[in-house]
Amino acid sequence: RVAGVAAGVSGLTATKCCLDEGLEPTCFEQSQDIGGLWRYTEHVEGRRASLYPSVISNTSKEMMSAFSDVPYPEDFPVFLPNARLLDYLRRYAEHFRLQEHIKFGITVVSIRKCSDFATTGQWDVVTEKDGKQTLHIFDAVMVCSGNFYEPSLPLHCFPGIERFQGQYFHSRQYKHPDVFQGKRVLVVGMGNSGVDIAVEASRVATKVTISTSRGAWVLSRVFDHGYPWDMVFNTRLMSLVRNSLPGLLSRGLVNYKVNQRFNHENYGLQPEKSCLVREPVLNDDLPSYILTGRITIKPGVKEFKDTSVVYHNCPEEEPVDIVVFCTGYNVSFPFLEEEVVKVENKHASLYKYVFPTHLQRPTLAILGLIRPLGAIMPVTEMQARWVTHVFKGLCQLPPQSVMEKEVNEKKKNQVKRFGLSYDEVLKTDCIVYTDELASFIGAKPSVLGLLCRDPRLALTIFFGPCTPYQYRLGGPGCWEGARQAILTQWDRTLKPTRTRV
Repeated sequence: RVAGVAAGVSGLTATKCCLDEGLEPTCFEQSQDIGGLWRYTEHVEGRRASLYPSVISNTSKEMMSAFSDVPYPEDFPVFLPNARLLDYLRRYAEHFRLQEHIKFGITVVSIRKCSDFATTGQWDVVTEKDGKQTLHIFDAVMVCSGNFYEPSLPLHCFPGIERFQGQYFHSRQYKHPDVFQGKRVLVVGMGNSGVDIAVEASRVATKVTISTSRGAWVLSRVFDHGYPWDMVFNTRLMSLVRNSLPGLLSRGLVNYKVNQRFNHENYGLQPEKSCLVREPVLNDDLPSYILTGRITIKPGVKEFKDTSVVYHNCPEEEPVDIVVFCTGYNVSFPFLEEEVVKVENKHASLYKYVFPTHLQRPTLAILGLIRPLGAIMPVTEMQARWVTHVFKGLCQLPPQSVMEKEVNEKKKNQVKRFGLSYDEVLKTDCIVYTDELASFIGAKPSVLGLLCRDPRLALTIFFGPCTPYQYRLGGPGCWEGARQAILTQWDRTLKPTRTRV
């Protein structure tokens, strides 16, 4: 019996993978519906990610086929508005009858080891519904609650904010641009949400400024020759080149590529340390909005005054009416004891970003706590496939000392490669990472092996986009439609754009 926490993307795939392996899942969802992050609600709900109605996926539908054995319908747009993505999740859940295993309106209060955990690996799970608590015993637990519901709002880092007379709020509270009508708006932070909100605000506000201390690489969803960015960027060939070249050369190649569309330095966007790899911001409008004066880029905030703000290296004050803090989220598991998963500096030390390293029995896993440079959905699916094999005893984890050593080494390497603080070491190359997990269960595709048996497929896999169907060609959970899905992936990509007959 396996308990799942939350019925978002990770929770749905975890439930389905349990069923594939003959396990008995029960997924607890505190709201009344599936979808997690991708289900829009007008009001912010506690302990659930909140999005604004205009959110569109940053990864294309073929690369983020949330579940690798069910492609998106060919008439779905290449990049999906949140409502269409939720529609896909509903279809998927209905197809595999996942709702039968989801209990809605139930909050997980605590998850603790049973008294005989050392021998059984079981967990006491306390849930609450309508004020009444219930104790359950499960053989394993999959935590799929994500990390986009507890906003990080470090006001102590912004001197003078206590005397600022204007309005300010975290991006989690944002829903519609009407609040910015005729206002002077400051967006603090330059992640995807920050840029999205700034672009929307600039259509109704008097003035919009983005404050960023580090800068960012800005990519368009429309990449080389008009193809989706990730179908060009995330290929096995490109991954091999990026990871085989010496670090300096690899970073120089990335620097050159991201500056091809426009010179970031000319737009005030050049990352503080351009030699380091940064997570890109996906936005098609920002460069033109900077050119037309609708958005201005400024350095980090030095201090707030009553009705204005002062930036570093800029002596003059700038009047501001509304401030939106796009300062990210904390990693939090309020239902878990600290001894189970310890969060430090927004980072949880987990083997392969999934398993706590110190448990006597590997019967608890965290899914989706990772930020790949690409689509996260296929990554969480592969995590779930691997986790269910570990739960069943088909895959063994290394000794605790080996796992802890690897976790610590990965921290150091990630900080060196990306120049990141500990709260950002969850970034990873999605192809390398997914391949590694797939190899644990025997689902990693062999390009060389296919070259002899099916050269057309092998070449498509190596030179083409690394779509999730590749991990269904063989091994456990193989899908007979995987080959055809790979060979027709460009057809489904171009179908919704070739509408003028």
